[in-house]
Amino acid sequence: MRAKGIAYDTGFVRHGEISPEKFDLDAVRRDLTVIRDDLHCNAVHLVGGDPERLEQAAEIAAGLGLEIWFSPYPLELTPAEILDLFADCARRAEQVRLTGAEVVFVTGVELSIMNSGFLPGDDVMQRLSRLLGQPQRMQEAGARLNEFLAEAVALVRDHFGGRLTYACIPFENPDWDLFDIRSFELIRSAEVADVYAESIRNLVAQGKPVAITGFTTAAWRGSGAVAPRSMEIVEHDEAGVPVRVKDGYVRDEAEQATYLREVLETFEAEGVDAAFVYLFALNSYTHRPDDPSRDLDMASPGIVKVFEDLSWEPKAAFGAVAEVYARI
Repeated sequence: MRAKGIAYDTGFVRHGEISPEKFDLDAVRRDLTVIRDDLHCNAVHLVGGDPERLEQAAEIAAGLGLEIWFSPYPLELTPAEILDLFADCARRAEQVRLTGAEVVFVTGVELSIMNSGFLPGDDVMQRLSRLLGQPQRMQEAGARLNEFLAEAVALVRDHFGGRLTYACIPFENPDWDLFDIRSFELIRSAEVADVYAESIRNLVAQGKPVAITGFTTAAWRGSGAVAPRSMEIVEHDEAGVPVRVKDGYVRDEAEQATYLREVLETFEAEGVDAAFVYLFALNSYTHRPDDPSRDLDMASPGIVKVFEDLSWEPKAAFGAVAEVYARI
């Protein structure tokens, strides 16, 4: 595997509000140094909705010699708003690339379900619910997305001279002729475990470099079987803030570690070009070891556990990723 990476959250913007609110560049530098030196990553997928934060993190990553996947992540934006975001980010990514860094621009992630204008529905859950059992609706969404991506890619290439990709959900079926790298959000679960390696083998056989992004599970017993839904054990308040873990779930860091080790070894065996574990830390899912009902980190895909004061410690998954990346 050429690019051994992990996703790093610079702050997601939804309805004008950003989380996390604080963005400490010294902490970012420490984290990215750990990602390079302790996790043995040579690439980082910088995700978020604030162009300035993305650029600041990219400048730090470039100074550390990491390959940068510069990934604006729009949430609940219109297509016109997404284009404005991409244009701003493309200019910033190009400035980082011109310093000599290897930069790949990610022209969106799961756009059709995370934003308006591609599928009916006011939010991601409504859009997903209306897709179930509706293959025609999937095709229609894919057609709208491809029209948008053609415009977006032309706009980005006006400002950015490096390689481009798009991180898709497989049903979106993007026009890969537009891109240099084919990126897929592919999460192994019990339903697809028996065909998972074969599906990746088939993607790799089609020629262009393949990247796998978004693969993850959480740190509770049984999470690997339902990995795409492993965060659903958390209850939220009326404002959508996570507040407690539902009853009946047991913390199990080994489950997450074993899962990530197995899928990374699958990627290496099947010839994947780049892999990005999702993700380094999820600051809003606090680890409370003395209060299991409020130990939100059980449901976090992060490979470090974050405390109330935003300090963190490695989970077992951290060691698993580091071991695989050091070996392959």
